[in-house]
Amino acid sequence: MNIAKLQYKDKETAIADLIAKGVYKEVENLDKEITLAYGEGIQAVVEIGLIVEVEGTYDSDFNVITEPIYYDGYFYDVMSEQKIDFGTNEIFPVNCIHAFAGYNTNADGPVNFLFNEDLS
Repeated sequence: MNIAKLQYKDKETAIADLIAKGVYKEVENLDKEITLAYGEGIQAVVEIGLIVEVEGTYDSDFNVITEPIYYDGYFYDVMSEQKIDFGTNEIFPVNCIHAFAGYNTNADGPVNFLFNEDLS
């Protein structure tokens, strides 16, 4: 099984790339609406979304005292039967916030760094 941890500049860019790579395919449902389904060989797609770098602070009524700070980008994890080349969108973080059951929590890859600088 192949696990890819991905970082994109935003959700729209991510969805477009995941469709282009065959991770998702667009299908028409019974209501004639276009929805997303897994492509061939895709076992799971987890939309991580934004990741908090520094937690916000809140008062006892849950009013924001300081806003949280987020890492740049929008994140996904993909599990597939085949290796997919995600180019610079594939990252190899440590201390990951998500892992698939039975698989390594940290990404396996050529380098271990937190997040990509270039979010093209």
